[in-house]
Amino acid sequence: MRRWQKFAIGTAAGIIIAGAGLFVLDAADRAYPPPLEQAEAVSPEVLDSDGQLLRAFATPEGRWRLKTDVSDVDSQFTRMLVAYEDQRFYEHSGIDVWALGRAALQFVSNGRIVSGASTLSMQVARLIEPRESRSFSAKLLQIMRAVQIERRLSKGEILDLYLTHAPYGGNLEGVRAASLAYFGKEPKRLTVAEAALLVALPQLPEKRRPDRNLKAAEAARKRVLDRIAVAEVVGDGEAERAEGVAIPARRLQLPALAAHVAEAALRKDPKAIQYQTTLKKQVQTGLESVARAATMKLGPKLSLAMVMADAETGEIVGEVGSADYFDASRSGWIDMTRINRSPGSTLKPFIYGLAFEQGLVSQETIIEDRPADFFGYRPRNFDMSYQGDVTVREALQLSLNVPAVKLLDAVGPSRLMVRFRRAEVRPVLPPNETPGLAIGLGGVGITLKDLVQLYTALANRGQPVRIGDGVTNAPGKIDGEPLLEPVAVWNVADILSGVIPPAGAPQRGIAYKTGTSYGYRDAWSVGYDGRYVLGVWVGRPDNSAVPGLTGYGTAAPILFEALAKSGIATTPLPRPPAGAVRIAQTDLPISQRRFAVNANGLLVASGREPSPQIVYPPEGAHVDLGAKAGDLSPLMLKLQGGRAPFRWLANGKPLPDLSRRRTQSWMPDGGGYSKLTVIDSMGRAASVGVFVD
Repeated sequence: MRRWQKFAIGTAAGIIIAGAGLFVLDAADRAYPPPLEQAEAVSPEVLDSDGQLLRAFATPEGRWRLKTDVSDVDSQFTRMLVAYEDQRFYEHSGIDVWALGRAALQFVSNGRIVSGASTLSMQVARLIEPRESRSFSAKLLQIMRAVQIERRLSKGEILDLYLTHAPYGGNLEGVRAASLAYFGKEPKRLTVAEAALLVALPQLPEKRRPDRNLKAAEAARKRVLDRIAVAEVVGDGEAERAEGVAIPARRLQLPALAAHVAEAALRKDPKAIQYQTTLKKQVQTGLESVARAATMKLGPKLSLAMVMADAETGEIVGEVGSADYFDASRSGWIDMTRINRSPGSTLKPFIYGLAFEQGLVSQETIIEDRPADFFGYRPRNFDMSYQGDVTVREALQLSLNVPAVKLLDAVGPSRLMVRFRRAEVRPVLPPNETPGLAIGLGGVGITLKDLVQLYTALANRGQPVRIGDGVTNAPGKIDGEPLLEPVAVWNVADILSGVIPPAGAPQRGIAYKTGTSYGYRDAWSVGYDGRYVLGVWVGRPDNSAVPGLTGYGTAAPILFEALAKSGIATTPLPRPPAGAVRIAQTDLPISQRRFAVNANGLLVASGREPSPQIVYPPEGAHVDLGAKAGDLSPLMLKLQGGRAPFRWLANGKPLPDLSRRRTQSWMPDGGGYSKLTVIDSMGRAASVGVFVD
């Protein structure tokens, strides 16, 4: 056989053998793939609306392992890591042949291991498939796994796995967990000293833990900074300066905010890795700091809860479910934002709003605060005293009980409950009871969350929003009729913004109301500006009495402190809508100067059924409806007295329909003087002249 024939046959045989070998290796690779699925087990994370970490949960085996991508880490740290651990990381395919040769030669020459040859890919293989022994077979498996990993993942994905699983001592795994535990911050922005420490720790994590072995940690960091390749990454002089920076000697707690919201998120989807909430970390941190401080002043077994919501979007931006989630003496595990409690006087603003809307009263209307009997129901004021004649404005600001019940009797408890349903809020009545006058003083059950949802309408010009649960339930506007008309909402806000802040609290330009339930069981305070609503509840989860507990003395100071610590600037309350004005008592119509009702609940003057009177707009009023801008808005007309149905006329021209309501919307043709007239079913009439501006 000729030489070339032998060569050809040998070459062919070699190719066949090599091909067969590659086939066998490929088959083995497919049959025994690396356990990459094990790398998917990471700590669940609860994030705020901007993606900031609020709370993390340990993995089932008790590890703090936060999923980390290259984009989550300072790019200089990544360059330092590669320069120190695996300089040819981007060139090799899992094995650095040059490093292996160097390590073998040093071992033969010195009789011991002088330098390692593990690539980052090999380290990832060891991290996701740990071996107890450090035998030759274990190292060989690492090499094989590294090659397999390189075949399946990109370099960036391999780095992601290292950044997520690298050990940092104790139960800390991954760069994010280590950075949060040692520096109290995400690793997006690291100093040279911080980056060098995070590069050094994974080689011997237990021996180099700075919280236990500070000297070893300092020496390991210096070893990283002294490496020439690392010095080239950080720049001239930076390594020397970094060596003089102190290393943190203690381990910090990972973020643990919004305990109840986080628990609720996990219950809804236990398999998820990340949970996005509507909370804002700055707000949540502020509210929880106030809660901790308040807890120190509260009595034993007392808890508190807070909900802060955006009245425009309905998003909960801060929520505290209890004084301390881990305090068993205060039943901290109970989320008190979701528990029905008696709201005390916090529903009174809605009673007054209905009375304003129906034209029964104005702010300066005189109303009696004297003992009264409503068919056996005899409400008393909180301090057991009476003020006599007061204005409606004073009655609401002082939270007097008798005037509130009188107005509720006039507007009707059922009508108030219907308005609450417009906001998708359904207070709980006692068993087998229909809505009664006790509603006005807290005779229903309502959650803090629902109470805040009601108050969003007062901050949002009468339009309520659904505030959701902070996790999955979508917040947003509630379609349908408003809870109250804008003019009534403005009157309520104008009154509540004049309530004196608690002692030592600054005037923040907010409207707020307090409430104390019967028997000193619940203290409430709800405040709002032109954008946000914050509700505070204080009490015992077991509903037992707490002598001396009041809304003004206990809950209101927490409300003002929480608003200050929330970090959110006060948004001015809405400007008065068209037709909103505070009228002096002497300028009110005679029928509105004093509120009084007969046995049938009719507003009376001199004991007779009154004739109709237009209470808004008043005679000669100038009403700004946008005529000068050429964009007119309607004017709300209100009357008092008379017998339905009513016919309205504008400049002698009847409006389209008869109405049984005491309010009517009128769209003027243009600016200037107009004559408005109302005629009741008995033919009695009343008129006013107004100027439309």
